[in-house]
Amino acid sequence: MQTIELRDGRVVLVDDTTAGGADAEDRPTLVWHHESPHTGVLVEPLRTMAADRGLRLLAVTRPGYGGADPLPGRSVADGAQDLDQVLDALGIGRVAVFGGSGGGPHALAAAALLPDRVAALATLASPAPFVDTPAWWDGMADDGGLRAATVGREARLTWAATADFDPAQFVDTDWAALDGDWAALGQDAAAAGGPGLQGAADDDVAFVTDWGFALSAVRVPTFLVHGTRDRVVPVAHGRALAEAMPRATYEERPDDGHIAVLSTVPSVLDRLAAVLRG
Repeated sequence: MQTIELRDGRVVLVDDTTAGGADAEDRPTLVWHHESPHTGVLVEPLRTMAADRGLRLLAVTRPGYGGADPLPGRSVADGAQDLDQVLDALGIGRVAVFGGSGGGPHALAAAALLPDRVAALATLASPAPFVDTPAWWDGMADDGGLRAATVGREARLTWAATADFDPAQFVDTDWAALDGDWAALGQDAAAAGGPGLQGAADDDVAFVTDWGFALSAVRVPTFLVHGTRDRVVPVAHGRALAEAMPRATYEERPDDGHIAVLSTVPSVLDRLAAVLRG
């Protein structure tokens, strides 16, 4: 992990699959926006998938996770400004972005707010912008964290202090994915636990407040994927994103839950790489 200091003095961490590599500048670059919670490390099978396709893959740790300085009160849009500074520091111009779950809104922000840098976008199981209606909440197996976040950051931190993971959030295909190709993802989420409490709280508060940009500002090729059986971010969110972004390609996976939908990452990487290679 590389440490980068931003203009406001905060430190973020960057994982880079080609750090120090002689051919780094020759590889199309993709930025992975990690889930909530997460340490920010690029887990397998992401690293291998990128290497097999000749891609450079980056991950920027969001504030409050994995040793990155917290930023209380941050909006989803703030992540785009952090990414802009990281890309400047690394000498990278054009990228594609993708994000899973809580990383989805941040990938959307990058595409909306950095149109000169972001060539394409994909989200997997991403929340939609907050609207306090039954349709936004319905189908969540455990909405306690987000409900607390609507009250504020301190309420969300207080909730986290006693909250337990509810296994009912995952369906059978999710557990199969966590026992198989995506085992490292579950291990990383567990490792993020206590140290990532601030990051997770700030993510949730950002999700249920104004994101700081409009989805209509996203004008690059966009690929949206959602599992019909998702009990963490219900499929109504994927459909809402697709409705708000009519030019996006939307794929709904009838057998997938929140984790199982990551089986589409190889095809997502191929689509994003095709745009970058033009």
